[in-house]
Amino acid sequence: MLLKATGIKKTYGNKFKRTEVLKGIDINLNKGEFVSIMGASGSGKTTLLNVLSSIDNVTAGHIYIDGVDFTALKDKKLADFRKNDLGFIFQDYNLLDTLTVKENIMLPLSIRSISKKNAEAQFDNVAGQLGISGLADKYPGQISGGQAQRTSAARAFIHQPKIIFADEPTGALDSKSASDLLKKLQDLNETLNTSILMVTHDATAASFSHRVIFLKDGQVYTSLTRGEMSQDAYYREILDTQRVLGGVVNEAQ
Repeated sequence: MLLKATGIKKTYGNKFKRTEVLKGIDINLNKGEFVSIMGASGSGKTTLLNVLSSIDNVTAGHIYIDGVDFTALKDKKLADFRKNDLGFIFQDYNLLDTLTVKENIMLPLSIRSISKKNAEAQFDNVAGQLGISGLADKYPGQISGGQAQRTSAARAFIHQPKIIFADEPTGALDSKSASDLLKKLQDLNETLNTSILMVTHDATAASFSHRVIFLKDGQVYTSLTRGEMSQDAYYREILDTQRVLGGVVNEAQ
């Protein structure tokens, strides 16, 4: 088991008014697994991703990644852990406009002791798999949204982290660009054996993952595992569960 979270609680506010967003969640992620987190608006899915990825602190509970309880790490060790072991893909790309596509992708390597030859090889590998090698010298303002998100994905994968955390990575993309990105993520998950934990409201996006965890009111409601199901059958199962939860339903695949 690569990630294990137990008794995760997250509360916001002060002693006069407190809101409990996460209410004692247990969750796990295996090595090489691609898992989606879904739930209606306000269910706590983004908050859960934020605490699991160390962007935010838990109020209670413990999170272990590869046996390390990072909820107990001090600032410097936590920063090093995040830098070395985690990768992030955000809905709004988070690319630096003054850097080329290649420079954006190679940012995680710039803070490591790695030879130029190895860095170039890692760039060639991940950019090639994501189909953006030809964009290396372009700037973010010169490429499409789909290309920008694939650049963001390449940056997340290039330092070979243990887990990629993706927050609505297809939220700003049209359906074709979204499908292209998800297929690339699926391929990278398989070829690099890198685990992916993705928050999404979109049943089509979730159908690319091995397992879907549904949240309701800050707790795990249920989960679905694809197993031997076809992607279409899995998609329909996800839709059915969304309807029960009252979440956003996307009828078009």
